[in-house]
Amino acid sequence: MYRIKKASDQDIKDITQLALLLWPTEDLKALQKEMHHYPSDSTAELFICEADNQVVGFAHVQLRYDYVEGTESSPVGYLEGIYVKEDYRTKGIGKDLVCVCEDWARFMDAKEFASDVELTNETSAHFHHSLGFKEVNRIICYAKKLD
Repeated sequence: MYRIKKASDQDIKDITQLALLLWPTEDLKALQKEMHHYPSDSTAELFICEADNQVVGFAHVQLRYDYVEGTESSPVGYLEGIYVKEDYRTKGIGKDLVCVCEDWARFMDAKEFASDVELTNETSAHFHHSLGFKEVNRIICYAKKLD
């Protein structure tokens, strides 16, 4: 049995630890600072899943007002990040976290919902397809230093 709820300040440490599993190249201090910002941001929300007396998953949803690939309206609800501990996957937790994020986006007057995955993350791509997301584009981003 599990429970999904809006995250509180007390959940930030657990969310940050899960976020490091999702984004292992990120800096712990930077992630902590970022996660502490969201509870006071009216355009974003963090949700957690609790099971077995621990936080086993989280989702971060935000409203995007700039152009979002494949959408026609603004704002767009955007699934910025989602992670469920490996032992708790395939139990519907990820799907339920996304549903809560979609409900929040609807409440915030978004008419569309979007997300992205890395080109090599086939597990996440399959997860998104299973929830009804449609692939709208593939891009490769480039950058270089200016002298």
